[in-house]
Amino acid sequence: MPLAGAAQAQPFPDRLDLPARFQPEGITIGSGVFLGRNTMVDGDIYAVDLRTGERTLVSEGPDSPSVGLKIDNQGRLFVAGGPSGTGRVIDIDTVDIDNCDGQEYTFASGQTFINDVVLTRDFAWFTDSMQPQLYGVPLGPGGSPGDPADVVPLPLTGDWVQAEGFNANGIAETPNRKALLVVQSNTGFLFRVDPETGVATRVDLGDTLVTGGDGLLVRGNTLYVVQGGLNQVSVITLDADGTSGVLMETLTSAEEFDVPTTVAAFGNSLYLPNARFGTPPEPDTAYWITRIDRR
Repeated sequence: MPLAGAAQAQPFPDRLDLPARFQPEGITIGSGVFLGRNTMVDGDIYAVDLRTGERTLVSEGPDSPSVGLKIDNQGRLFVAGGPSGTGRVIDIDTVDIDNCDGQEYTFASGQTFINDVVLTRDFAWFTDSMQPQLYGVPLGPGGSPGDPADVVPLPLTGDWVQAEGFNANGIAETPNRKALLVVQSNTGFLFRVDPETGVATRVDLGDTLVTGGDGLLVRGNTLYVVQGGLNQVSVITLDADGTSGVLMETLTSAEEFDVPTTVAAFGNSLYLPNARFGTPPEPDTAYWITRIDRR
């Protein structure tokens, strides 16, 4: 599927309006632009045109939200399922829209919130905001996802201390791709996690806290941390192995941000869906995606 809107002539707008009560959460950009809904009514996933805002339903989700999303270079979407305790993988080219075809993985039950996902060479790693562990779906040849029986639970140890509320949230790879970065929303700490052992080491950011950190994006040695409750994105320069970093600037959009959740990059732009947590989803409640320049 070609990148939505890439061949059209009109400019990329700074705001893409979504239907009332859409309640967006995850966004991923690769062979297309895909947006998931964070609603207990459904976890529908749409392809979005970045020039026009036109949306096409590509997967009718289950009765649980589609939270974090990532797409691989084969057109497979990896989807975090929030309180359902599940993740799923959808082949965009072959999915049956009405039946939500795809492989589902049950990671946890009870108190759980599968929040975000990152794709590495060998695994798709999912965070759980309510439990101190990650879940790894092994990736085979060509990045094909493994069997549900082969899921690897990875308890977080070392510097990690589970606190009350939402803990592990956004996840990314370090610049050298040898470890994982996980933000702990309630403390504002950023951790480097060894994917072999689960040992978490707090990243040295000096006096900087990324309180309320949600989605993470790494481009080169630059880390973008979405802090939805603060309506800002912290831009941090990391060392290659992700052990330390320096806050370079904070990006805001006073008129256009309303609790952005995560971020994806296209060219020199960043795209952030606004979840508007705290605003009741009334029949006429507006939702949108904000575009800002990537520094």
